[in-house]
Amino acid sequence: MSKRPSWDEYFMKITELVATRATCPRLRVGAIIVKDKRILTTGYNGSPPGLPHCDDVGCLIIKDHCVRINHAELNAILQAASMGIKIKGADIYSIYLPCLECMKDIISVGIKKVIYKREQGKHKKEYQIARQWAKEAGVKLIKLKKD
Repeated sequence: MSKRPSWDEYFMKITELVATRATCPRLRVGAIIVKDKRILTTGYNGSPPGLPHCDDVGCLIIKDHCVRINHAELNAILQAASMGIKIKGADIYSIYLPCLECMKDIISVGIKKVIYKREQGKHKKEYQIARQWAKEAGVKLIKLKKD
């Protein structure tokens, strides 16, 4: 008999599946927003609707960052906004600790918990600021243990 996954394991596995839809080959990331153990929205890193994808035309790099795409966390937030879904007080699952820009968005919409699996090695100063702002805003950061 197999072990039933915890809620965090379950939602992270779904987040990993969402990441397979990402369209930037530099880093494929998924995110899901969950409230009361229900998935509200999903997002993956990719171009805005109607614009070309990195997989099709290549990345557009400025200052070591692909600017062609929206990050997974932002796309999950934008999906909620476009569909009129209230996400204040929700949790967000992401493959990676959100970057500084995504952390600002997470704080702004009232998400209260970020559950992630990995941290990126680049831009350490920005991630330190993101952690500090999350702490100041009362957003709990939870890094899941490795499989």
